[in-house]
Amino acid sequence: MKKILGALLFSAIFSLPASAIDFGGKYKVEGSNINGTKYEGEATITITSETTCEIHWDTGGTTSDGICMRNDDSFAAAYKIQDAVGLIIYKVSPEGALDGVWTIAGNGGAGTEVLTPIK
Repeated sequence: MKKILGALLFSAIFSLPASAIDFGGKYKVEGSNINGTKYEGEATITITSETTCEIHWDTGGTTSDGICMRNDDSFAAAYKIQDAVGLIIYKVSPEGALDGVWTIAGNGGAGTEVLTPIK
């Protein structure tokens, strides 16, 4: 009986909708540019409502700010870098990492980015 209750509790905890997870905080950034070069840095997500947030990236001497939104296991952000608009779409892992692909208007192709929570 204890094993069944333990399994049910484990299942209940890890099947919570992503909207119940707090995404606010600092993240380690690891990514690749459209041309394949690598970058890293930190990002900070500030929650502004139950589903919306603001995000700030500091990567390789470049900073950018944007807005973000989550829906179940999807997390998206739009940002401005210099004069261009960018978009990134992440898939949320059960551990809270965000695994994404991004693009910038006027630049064909896509880069990748993973945000890992800093504990």
